[in-house]
Amino acid sequence: MKLLRVTKEVSNIDLREKMAWLRLIRTENVGPVTFYRLIEAYGSASKAIEALPTLAKRGGRAKPLTTVALSQIEKEYQALQKFGGDILCAGETDYPTSLAAIDDAPPVLTYAGDITLLKKTCVGIVGSRNASLNGRKFTEKLAHDLGIAGASVVSGLARGIDTAAHAGSLESGTVAVLGGGLDIIYPPENKDLYAKIRERGLLIAESPFGQQPFAQSFPRRNRIISGLSQGVVIVEATFKSGSLITARMAGEQGRDVFAVPGHPLDPRAEGPNALIRDGAVLIRNAADILESLSTFQTGNLQDSAGQKYQPLPPVTHIDDQTLDRTRAEVLACLSLTPVSIDEVIRSTGLPAAAVQIVILELELAGRAQRLPGQRIALLS
Repeated sequence: MKLLRVTKEVSNIDLREKMAWLRLIRTENVGPVTFYRLIEAYGSASKAIEALPTLAKRGGRAKPLTTVALSQIEKEYQALQKFGGDILCAGETDYPTSLAAIDDAPPVLTYAGDITLLKKTCVGIVGSRNASLNGRKFTEKLAHDLGIAGASVVSGLARGIDTAAHAGSLESGTVAVLGGGLDIIYPPENKDLYAKIRERGLLIAESPFGQQPFAQSFPRRNRIISGLSQGVVIVEATFKSGSLITARMAGEQGRDVFAVPGHPLDPRAEGPNALIRDGAVLIRNAADILESLSTFQTGNLQDSAGQKYQPLPPVTHIDDQTLDRTRAEVLACLSLTPVSIDEVIRSTGLPAAAVQIVILELELAGRAQRLPGQRIALLS
């Protein structure tokens, strides 16, 4: 459920509030879904920041919860602008509607390059880092043909299939979603390709400017690749490949999943062949993909100038007695096993707004974790 009010007017968030968005999403224990809940509860990022210390303390946090200093955020933003990039907040005019539709859409993206590429139909292409020569050649031609047909090809700038996908779609427009900060080239051998994408395509990152990628960065990156795309193509992948995680995310997000079949004796064909067995669309060329994407049109597909952020009115004040009662009953419902938040609300019979505030308290205190599918679990 998206929590930002949207209209059909063109708008941008003012710079002061953008800095508040960056401060809020950079705060410990604040993930995308928690971010949106805080906006819903307090109306704006600025007001949510003011409430954070109290929320975390009420949730049982011993050490005070502090946000990143505004001066540090301003320094990051200045470095980003000097680099030639900018930030894009959920609900702004250019924020892609397809990505905004997922529950954990990044509240803030950094980007450099041609942002209008996100207004076209996007097709994700991912696969093995240890790709075969034939796999790379097929991918490059597939990406080229999709670009010629009017699509933007989205991938993760990794070795192998990702590299071939970007190379094939450079001329028509390619989108690279990075695992680290916008200025971090990973892997280093893609330095020249990175420079070409920065000049002719679009670079996108969720991580702070200057941050090196780490293990958890790549699943987060993968959800953006699938979230931006109407369909995701898996070319080569083993069973344990991150590409299959991307395929799973695409399916959960309601995207089409395409797979290129391979020889059963090739370990790199295990993933695509299993996806096809389980219902993914077998593809032989770009035409198969275009035929399956029923909403595909050459050129711009969506009117993305349809989102406008407006600060929401805060929810009605909840008295301390109600919160105390809610806190006790919610804790009684939670364990290390995830449970649906809606189920907690139904079983307790308490006001939904009060339950959500208590869950925010527990998250900010580091005592609970919100999981996909609007579920919650205690951490210890």
